[in-house]
Parts: sequence; structure tokens; C-alpha cells
Amino acid sequence: MSLSINEIRDRTLHARHLMQRARQQHFAVGAFNIDNQETLIAICRAAQKLDAPVLIEVSQGEVDAMGLENVRDMLDNYIEEYGIEAYLNLDHSPSVESCKRAIDAGYEFIHIDISQADKDAGDEKIIAGTKEVVEYAKFTGALVESEPHYFGGSSNLHDEAIDYEEIKKTFSTPEGASQFVDTTGIDTFAAAIGNLHGKYPVPKQLDLELLERIHEALGDKKNISLHGGSGTPLHFFEEAAKIGVTKININSDMRYVFRKTLEKVLRENPDEYAVVKLMPEVYEAVQTVVEEKIMAFGSRGKAVS
Repeated sequence: MSLSINEIRDRTLHARHLMQRARQQHFAVGAFNIDNQETLIAICRAAQKLDAPVLIEVSQGEVDAMGLENVRDMLDNYIEEYGIEAYLNLDHSPSVESCKRAIDAGYEFIHIDISQADKDAGDEKIIAGTKEVVEYAKFTGALVESEPHYFGGSSNLHDEAIDYEEIKKTFSTPEGASQFVDTTGIDTFAAAIGNLHGKYPVPKQLDLELLERIHEALGDKKNISLHGGSGTPLHFFEEAAKIGVTKININSDMRYVFRKTLEKVLRENPDEYAVVKLMPEVYEAVQTVVEEKIMAFGSRGKAVS
């Protein structure tokens, strides 16, 4: 069911209030990817149990699989059913056009990532596309997120070690972050400080000193996000939230436990073909991951209905 423009603007205003609370109270909101309804249910149950605000996010592949409007409708149904504070985020959208469609559909958070589709995109192309989305988003008030570089890794299980010397070449800088935010007018800067997409055989290491300098350069009126949160020791999240990060993305940790738990349940129930009967243990496993992140982010008890 389509939302009216007034309904969309009311929701984006509440989303902005959430980010303001996060900055002032030094907690981060979990942004959790979904590619199925079961994961969405698990996130909503965790949010309800811990009274925590959450972002539900979908990347382009997930939009293609589930449908832009369908995700909007599903989340709205579960917001009402569970009585939670939750918003939609379009994650790593590769084009201006796809961002505009999500804004029109009432997504409160929009991440424009020109380099996702074109890893060799130059500054001029990235800035121009980002500014166009920022301008379009003013109609609804949606918050726009971006970064001036390609973000490494992929939302999967990796066997290779992390080459930090190579990763450091793409780290954000305080000067670059400030200049990009000022030039584009975005609400949220996606920082690269050692975070990268996917799960790796070794824990990720975040440069918190660099994060402090980026936060100081941006000031208290802009949001900072961390992508690629999976496989990161929880103490890094706790410190990042204290420094000023207001949004942390989680995907691979949930995907991993979803698949491993489902494989276990299938092995234990070889004669059960009603899939819905196999899912309760999967729900619980994913919910446990989400609850763990919420606690580390400091967002427990921070929801406002």
C-alpha cells in the first residue's frame, strides 16, 4: 500500500530525530540486511525484546529478489505487529534512479554508492550523482548517505586473510570526509577505518584514533556510519558508538548463522517438507546475533514509539 507524502515526511522526520538522539546519547543504530521474510521477523523480535530502534536495509540484489514496495509493506506490517521503531534503508544503491525510486516509496534512509556499479568512478561522477540524490531527497526529507570511494569486500564468507596494508590505502581521512560532506550535503558519511564487507578468518581491526579525528572534522551535526560490521570484535562497536558513530551495518553474521542453523535443522529433520515448521530454530539463531549487536551498539532501550 503506497504511503502519502505526508506520511512519508512524518516518518523521515522521526528518522532524523532518531539520528539526533543517537548523536546526543552516543549510541549506534543497527542496520540489518534482509533477503527473506524470516530474517526480517528475527530482527523485529530482537528489536521488540530489547526495545531498540533498528534499520532494515536492502541492497540492489535484495531489492531485485523481494521488491522495493514489497519490503516497504512488509516492514510496515511488522512495525504495527511488534510495536517497534524501525525504518528502511536502501543500502549501497548503485544508481541515482534506484535511489529516487526508493525515496518515492518512502524509504527513510538512502545510501547512494556510485562506485558500487563503477569501481573506477572518479570524484566528479561520484559527487555529481550524490548531489543529485541529496537534492531529490529534500522532497521527502530522507537521509542520504554516501562515501567518496569504493568500499572493499563482499557480504559473504571469505577464506583469505585481510591485507590491511592494501585496505589502508582506501581509509577515509578527516580532510577528505569533511570536504565530501561539505560538497555533497549528505547527512551520513560512510567511514572506512578498517571495516570491510564480509566475514574473514581473522577478526577485523578498527582504527579508532582515525575515527576520532574524522568525527572531530565532521562535527556533531553529521552522522557517521560503519559498513562491514560482521566479524568485528564487539568492543570496537562499543568504542565507536562512544566516539560518535550512529549507524552500523550487519549482514554476513546473520547470513552465516541463518545458513548453518538451517543446514543443521534439515539434517535433523530429513522427512519434514513443511519448511515453516523448520524455521523456529533459525529465527532464534538470527535473533541472537541481532540482540548481541544491539547490546554492543548501546541502542537497547532507545526506541521511541
